[in-house]
Amino acid sequence: MNNQQRQLIKKYVDLVLGRWRLIASSLLLAITIGLGYYIVVPKLYQSTALLSYEQQQINPGKMDPEQGNVKLRESLATLRELVTSRNSLEKVILQFSLYEEARKNLPIEDVIEGMRRNIEIEPAKQGDIFSVSFQGEDPQKVAKVTNALAALFIEENLKYREERATETSKYTQSELALAKKVLDEKEQQMRDYKLKYFNEMPEQRQSNLSQLQALMKQNQDIQNSIQELERTKVLVQEQMNMQRSLASLRATSGDPAHPSVRQTESDADRLLRLQAYLEELQGKYTENHPEVRRTKQQILQLEGKVGKGGGARQTASPGASRASLAASLEAGRIEAQLKQLDINIQQLREAQAKIPPQIDQYQKWIAAVPTREAEWTSFTRDYSELRRHYDQLVAQNLQAQSVENLERNQKGSKFKIVDSARLPEKPFKPNFLKILLVAVAAGLGASFGYVLLLDFIDTSFKNVGELEEYIGVPVICSIPFIEKEAETRRERMVFRVSFVLIAGYAVLLMGAIAFMWIKGMVIV
Repeated sequence: MNNQQRQLIKKYVDLVLGRWRLIASSLLLAITIGLGYYIVVPKLYQSTALLSYEQQQINPGKMDPEQGNVKLRESLATLRELVTSRNSLEKVILQFSLYEEARKNLPIEDVIEGMRRNIEIEPAKQGDIFSVSFQGEDPQKVAKVTNALAALFIEENLKYREERATETSKYTQSELALAKKVLDEKEQQMRDYKLKYFNEMPEQRQSNLSQLQALMKQNQDIQNSIQELERTKVLVQEQMNMQRSLASLRATSGDPAHPSVRQTESDADRLLRLQAYLEELQGKYTENHPEVRRTKQQILQLEGKVGKGGGARQTASPGASRASLAASLEAGRIEAQLKQLDINIQQLREAQAKIPPQIDQYQKWIAAVPTREAEWTSFTRDYSELRRHYDQLVAQNLQAQSVENLERNQKGSKFKIVDSARLPEKPFKPNFLKILLVAVAAGLGASFGYVLLLDFIDTSFKNVGELEEYIGVPVICSIPFIEKEAETRRERMVFRVSFVLIAGYAVLLMGAIAFMWIKGMVIV
């Protein structure tokens, strides 16, 4: 540090010491003004209530702490607006007769806005706890209003959650009914379409192919059977023609002069036929059947005729008679076989005639499958999305009903007062320490500024250096100021009186502050 810097510091120290009475007086005056301001300014009291956010009691394990904090912040953001709304705060103001002077001079909107500024809602840094604070001039009203706001939080939360759950349930029900209506209409259209084109649907293609192959195989089998029966018929007809030729030869080789012989052979042939017919009837019917009884009577009559013509049969050749009877029986059997073949062929042809239309029908169904598949795809393109939306709405509706039941039974998330607001014992504002520090800073700043201003205005030389710097000539010698004894005594007297007055006032001021501290009138 050079000599010039030391001279500068000495200058300012001398200024402070020379003006100490001014500085001390300014400081005490500023403290007095601050104390007076603190005494005069209205005191504000603050009361705080603690509330906790209780998560829902059902399935609490699904909610982690971070999610709970998020829900708390979301609930606070919503409920803050509800609690501090105009209707809610206006009711509280009228209930506790708050801001009577302000209500006489200001609109109710300004009064409510001023009350909002006096309300503080702060969540805790950790846990599901938050505080509700209110400040005012009347400590009793402050405590009551704080508890009322806390109760209003609980009331609004329950009402808001129940209304929201009810509205959500109604909304999901209406959406579910609408989605069900649309889905039912879509399903009805799908059912009508499927019933109309059931055999042409893609899922029936394999079955139609199997049926078509079966019909084609059946048609081929019937055709093969018809061809086989026709070949058999040709063989039987050839056999019948051969039998007729043999019978004609026998007839031409016999004796036409003996009619009794031909008559006997004819009756015997008829007798054999009736006996064979009787055996067939007995295999189907009982002995009491009219046809069986009539056939037996005819057989008895023919046996009598054949017995009377025994002599004639003796004149005829026994071998020729048996041959004629066998030929007649064989001819009847062949004729019956031909009739049966014709019947079977006719039945097969009738069955075969029914198959081509069925084949055509199945071929049309199979050919229409790609068209129906494309139509069905475009027709049901949005069905899966409608179904998924409907299932989601069903789940949401069930969840909304469960939430509504929980809220009605007050089993959902809710607020609970942990610590109710108490009557404040000392003011919250203004803070005396802050006012005192501001007063001290203002007093010191004003006094130092005034001292510097006086020094700046004073143009006299304070030391040799200033004189040398001003005139540019070195000073050879300086004569110190010599005070008289009377001046010294007067100066000492003034110093003592000033010190006593300033110290006494300072002690008095500190005593007043201490008294107010003891009485609880001072807030630090």
